[in-house]
Amino acid sequence: MAMRKAVRETMRKERDSLGTVQVPADCLWGAQTERSRRNFRIGLDTGIGRMPLALIHAYAIEKSAAARANCALGVLAPEKCALIERVCDEILAGEHDDQFPLAVWQTGSGTQTNMNLNEVIANRACQLEGGSLVDGGERPLHPNDDVNRSQSSNDSFPTAMHIAAYRMLSGRLVPALENLSHALAARAEVFADTVKIGRTHMMDATPLTLGQEFSGYARQVQMGLEALRNSFTHLAELPIGGTAVGTGINAPAGFAARAVEYIAADTGLPFVEAQNRFAGLAAHDALVEAHAALKQLAVALMKVAGDIRLLASGPRCSIGEIRLPANEPGSSIMPGKVNPTQCEAMTMVCARVIGNDAGMAVAGMSGQLELNVFKPMMIATLLESAELLADAAGSFEQHCVSGIEADSERIRAHLDNSLMLVTALNPHIGYDRAAHIAKLAHEQGITLREAAVASGEVSAEDFDRWVQPQDMLGR
Repeated sequence: MAMRKAVRETMRKERDSLGTVQVPADCLWGAQTERSRRNFRIGLDTGIGRMPLALIHAYAIEKSAAARANCALGVLAPEKCALIERVCDEILAGEHDDQFPLAVWQTGSGTQTNMNLNEVIANRACQLEGGSLVDGGERPLHPNDDVNRSQSSNDSFPTAMHIAAYRMLSGRLVPALENLSHALAARAEVFADTVKIGRTHMMDATPLTLGQEFSGYARQVQMGLEALRNSFTHLAELPIGGTAVGTGINAPAGFAARAVEYIAADTGLPFVEAQNRFAGLAAHDALVEAHAALKQLAVALMKVAGDIRLLASGPRCSIGEIRLPANEPGSSIMPGKVNPTQCEAMTMVCARVIGNDAGMAVAGMSGQLELNVFKPMMIATLLESAELLADAAGSFEQHCVSGIEADSERIRAHLDNSLMLVTALNPHIGYDRAAHIAKLAHEQGITLREAAVASGEVSAEDFDRWVQPQDMLGR
């Protein structure tokens, strides 16, 4: 539907169990949504403000499946089921995105967002049937008795959480990470024969290839992907059918199995019934596990982006062994300066995700008795972290990694100037004599070869035969 006007001049009356509420006449939501909209004006203009549309759309999938399950079990009339399905299809198409105005920071069960869905579906169904929302007449659907039939916020909201999380992680984040991993692996192949000096403790170490270095980065991303995919097993479990406390009160026998079957078919994802619905309502360990994988990815990507920034530093007065794409000017005062901006964006995203994980841990451990009441915050946080990582991975791959080049001259200069090539002498003259040669070269400012010959321990011919960087790669 078209965006609403900023100032609404007309109102209509909507009623709930607490009484009558004035609602903007051109909105589809009802009394309970309006109460929440007025009572929870918290953080609406911040990063995590309004309930994410990914959650709303997942909820529409749940509502449609629940209606069909109820219809199949004979507790919802076919014509009512058809209306619910039709409106849910409109919601999934994005036609009513502006009808879900509520803040994440509301009741911890997500009840008000559940009712937001129920009211919008019921009122839109009234319009589709030619009715008016202001005439006070009979409406074809009741938000609680029909749209919410066989459900509670306590089981439907976590079901929508799992649907939204699985869709976001598998549909957006996994492909972005796969592309980044492939790009890093491709750079590793390009740089396979580029021998360079290694560094440990931020100090010169023995040689390796630039390709070996980048293969480590690719593997870190692959391991993060494996951890993420491992979390899908538990995310696939849906607690729908548990209703209020997990017992399934007011839901007909077979409802959960039918609803999950429809959800799996609609999404093409391997959703199954929760093994234990009491855990599915009272705790959200599956989301904690999934976000822990996001934290692992953030930790890995912080290392990768940080290393690439270091290797590109300079370009003339620091390491400068690789060249990054020059995407934009880097300074408002220093002409010609180009900064590693994609690395910086990635590391900021990683910091955010790592911080988000602390919030997820607190929320996950704070379930009490039969219900965890941090549900909206948990799903909003997970979706934010996943979206940030997906966007950052795509940007990093496209605007940085794929265009990285090796500065072969710089790499060779560092390699030739390193004292740690002396390690190759250890098997021939021993650690102590090799250390003496390295120290002599450093103190006198001469090459390692010159120091070795001057020490009398190694001839020039033996040095040239024994100290070959390409023989020190361990491959």
